[in-house]
Amino acid sequence: MPLLAMPAIPESVLNAFSPDNRVCIERLLQTSREIPDLSGYPESKLGAVLILLYEQAGELRVLLTTRSKTLRTHPGQTALPGGRVDATDASFIETAYREAYEEVGLPQNSPDIHTIAILEPAISLYKIVVSPVVAVLTRPSLLTELKAEESEVACIFTHPLRAVLDPTIAKSETLVAVGSEDWPYEVELYSTSDSPVPLLDNMMYRMHRFRSSASPIKGLTADLLIKTAKIAYGHDPTYEQYAPGQLRTFKEISDVIIKGLAQATTISSN
Repeated sequence: MPLLAMPAIPESVLNAFSPDNRVCIERLLQTSREIPDLSGYPESKLGAVLILLYEQAGELRVLLTTRSKTLRTHPGQTALPGGRVDATDASFIETAYREAYEEVGLPQNSPDIHTIAILEPAISLYKIVVSPVVAVLTRPSLLTELKAEESEVACIFTHPLRAVLDPTIAKSETLVAVGSEDWPYEVELYSTSDSPVPLLDNMMYRMHRFRSSASPIKGLTADLLIKTAKIAYGHDPTYEQYAPGQLRTFKEISDVIIKGLAQATTISSN
């Protein structure tokens, strides 16, 4: 699937943001990356998510959803709008916007939404290669027009992007209760744990969990937001992001998975 070049962003779009947030958006616009070779993955294993940013009270916020508890995979968990590539999708950008429209009714060709970056992909525990599409929304009132597709989405909410780098920023939010079903942890704002991942030869992975106004922001969703925020704000998180020995790049993770698949194929053919 092709990765389309980012269209030029009109100056009026950048001027819609405060000076500090404009710098964040410009950093994302300037993001360059080597296009990874995804030929080892079938189209059924490719997906995209939309990281939609907008400004409110001087903070960049991101659109999130809580998945329906009736879904077969990741029920009740926080997600970015998105899903697997469809045969009719011309690009990952199209996948992300199509899924956002289907899940929450986000207009697909809105003059108020502008794509600014496609970041390095990540790989889910289901071996789905997820490409993050970053966009900005210049008319935040559009969010009041969104409507959750009940079969897929239980809740639509937002969160300060900067709070995934410094969880204390979320103290000013109206958050779910500590110890509740939506935050079943004793810590106030941020929880983490390290565990081996069988998919990656039992290498360690650090799970990040952030308390929000809805379901915990964790796992792949948290990882993608941390990556986006690090680029936007130009600094690392206030906590240690990685477990000792944890793989960090798409290439490192992909090489381990492809090697494992090749070994499994060799064993089964013998």
